[in-house]
Amino acid sequence: MTKAELKNLIDAAAGRRKADFVIKNCRIVNVLSGEIYLGEVAIADGKIVGMGKTEYDGEKIFDAQGKFLAPGFIDAHIHIESSYISPEQLGRIIVPCGTTSIIADPHEIANVCGLKGIRYMLDAAQRTKLNIIDAMPSCVPATPFEDAGAILEAADMLELIDNENIFGLGEFMNVPGIVNADDKVLDKILMAKKFGKLIDGHAPNVSGKNLNAYMCAEIVGDHECRTLDEMNERIAKGMYVLIRQGSACHDLKILIKGVTPANSRRVLLCSDDCQPKTIFERGHMNGNLKLCVEEGIDPITAIQLATINVAEAFRLHDRGAIKIGARADLVLLDDLENFRVANVWIGGELVAEDGKYLPEILPADISSVRGSVKVKNFSVDRLKLNLTSGKVNVIEIEPGGVVTKKIVAEVQFDETGDFIFDADKDICKIAVIERHHETGKVGLGLLSGYGIKRGAIAVSVAHDSHNIIAAGVNNEEIFCAVEALIKMEGGMVLVKDGKIISSIALPIAGLMSDMTGEELKEKLDELHEKAHAELGINKNVEPVMTLTFMSLPVIPEIKLTARGLFDYNQFKFVSIEA
Repeated sequence: MTKAELKNLIDAAAGRRKADFVIKNCRIVNVLSGEIYLGEVAIADGKIVGMGKTEYDGEKIFDAQGKFLAPGFIDAHIHIESSYISPEQLGRIIVPCGTTSIIADPHEIANVCGLKGIRYMLDAAQRTKLNIIDAMPSCVPATPFEDAGAILEAADMLELIDNENIFGLGEFMNVPGIVNADDKVLDKILMAKKFGKLIDGHAPNVSGKNLNAYMCAEIVGDHECRTLDEMNERIAKGMYVLIRQGSACHDLKILIKGVTPANSRRVLLCSDDCQPKTIFERGHMNGNLKLCVEEGIDPITAIQLATINVAEAFRLHDRGAIKIGARADLVLLDDLENFRVANVWIGGELVAEDGKYLPEILPADISSVRGSVKVKNFSVDRLKLNLTSGKVNVIEIEPGGVVTKKIVAEVQFDETGDFIFDADKDICKIAVIERHHETGKVGLGLLSGYGIKRGAIAVSVAHDSHNIIAAGVNNEEIFCAVEALIKMEGGMVLVKDGKIISSIALPIAGLMSDMTGEELKEKLDELHEKAHAELGINKNVEPVMTLTFMSLPVIPEIKLTARGLFDYNQFKFVSIEA
């Protein structure tokens, strides 16, 4: 800020010059004092210079007609890639929901494209009014047990870590690496600290001494809590807890019961992974606030979870509250029950009105992150199992989240040892095919709870290394789906009786579409409908996002990578035969 700019702010605040504009007749939601009162807010040069009952004159006047003026909402943890749309398009659909800032971890695209993927995300972030604060992905790959498209060590991160739009290291999923004081892991942590950067967390099922050891890295918070005991232990030991409510994980109703007047300022709201369908139907952070109030949380407390708490946790001192000197990131609400958004301002600019995003969108160039699907030596024979026993380890889906259970089941196999599908048993074949370096690796397993009865589905989104993941009733159907996916250079494909019945191209690193959010929702709705109606996938299971998490080995209890079946509890590969 120059001296002239500072003088302008002071003069506007003192009333010696007109503010740029004034929002009058609004009920100010003060998350700092816990009050709601009738007043006005004056803005100059994109910052708040006056608030309360003091009257200001402005070049423009906006009559709020008694509606509630709150700080812009902040999503404490999200992966843009998991919306399947570009950063510009995500901004276009969540800004009208009142979200003005997000803490984004681009580790999905980093696992495919490395630093060039992060550079693309930083470029795209500049093309939306949404404030995107990015992380430097900490775990590329997430574990040493996967085949990602890139490897990022501490030395590689130096190129971008000091970027002003990068807050620090993204969720540190390699918990054993920290707990066991692995040299390369410590290098990353110390590198971040050298630049004064924060470190976000990811520690499912970690407690006691292991949690203590993990927190010695000064982890900010954890969005992987699933029980009140986990939540309370983290808060008591100094972590922030991020309550997650998105498309795949629905933890809010369980964990919000643990929020009290004593601990509420240590709790944040996040979506983690959120598809356009969810946003159009339930909103974004405004939808999560509605759920909080429905569960008995005071509206001001609820708003704190999505504003000032996030700002304080991530050192975003210029936002998160309606306060003097802060960015004028503001949301005007009709009520504090449904949280219907009337208007949104970012940096003092009106950017959304009555659900419509107002600025023009100029998308970033995606050429650097296209053509990411590279598969070698794949054939239908690579999908055959060689069982000698019908007693097998199976990945069982637990509805409502991405955690799985390891079960032992009896299945049939043919004279060659290959698995025989039986629709009555709800166990199907699942495959992960390496798609980055043409290694030819194919991991095979069995999946329960998915419900597929016909055909196959293949997707080039498979957390976190994002190889191809496919599930189906026989080898031929799976092969057909995967082959189609390879030809379209990434996306989603449904196959039935050897024919494609639905598909969506994802040209941006095989993770994101170049369509609008509305276009993608329409295509996804069609794909979901056919997945349930024609393939028979369990109606209680989200067919795409659920499948994409079946390859994430840092989430309990058992998953499949291109190298084989991985047991989280033992932290090693195990045989498919029990």
